[in-house]
Amino acid sequence: MELQLIQNKIYEIRGQRVMLDFDLAEMYDVETRALKRNIDRFPNDFMFELNEKEIENLVSQSVIPSKSKLGGVKPFAFAEQGVAMLSSVLNSKKAIQVNIAVIRAFVVLRKHLADYKDLKENIATLEKQMNLNFKDINHALHYLLNKDVQEIAQHERKQIGFKK
Repeated sequence: MELQLIQNKIYEIRGQRVMLDFDLAEMYDVETRALKRNIDRFPNDFMFELNEKEIENLVSQSVIPSKSKLGGVKPFAFAEQGVAMLSSVLNSKKAIQVNIAVIRAFVVLRKHLADYKDLKENIATLEKQMNLNFKDINHALHYLLNKDVQEIAQHERKQIGFKK
């Protein structure tokens, strides 16, 4: 199973990276109800049902074609731990291979996220340095401009006192 294909089916909902039940069912080649067997193995932080607002958001982002395609059933979202738990519910050879590929996709995304955070911190540091440098340059330019203006003003003013 191609890693990029799996990564494209990982979404962020409620601050968690999750996969939707119909995407997982398609990859595992099972019905969605097979994913929810042994429901007691899936606490709320492993799997949760999407609410109307979340469904509408996914429809607006073209993740789900339309609410009517769901057949009136709200999809479930599986967090990384929920996907890992699926390996104990689905035991076919294909399920094992898909599960390994999905877990690898989550690991790669986590690595990319860490790299992104490092990059973001580096950019913020550079931005601060640039702001300080530009502030110093701006201050020096203002000084030079004001110095020239003061010299011109000194030459143009009328001298008082003794003249030679």
